[in-house]
Amino acid sequence: MAYTLQSKLGDLLKDAVAVKVLEKYAPGITTNPMIGLAKGMSLETLLGMPQVKQYGITKELVLKVLAEIEAQK
Repeated sequence: MAYTLQSKLGDLLKDAVAVKVLEKYAPGITTNPMIGLAKGMSLETLLGMPQVKQYGITKELVLKVLAEIEAQK
């Protein structure tokens, strides 16, 4: 299954390859206590949140991460 901006963060967190890539770009993200609140949200929805923007996470970065996940599968 290819991930898109409509994919839910929780689905990525169930995928070992995705977790590895997410941790590469945002160390500690998958173990952050606040991540539970975002699991049901799509990546696109998360991109609109001020907290995400605060960490410099952009649509371009997310697309790069998704492409890397797919390349490693």
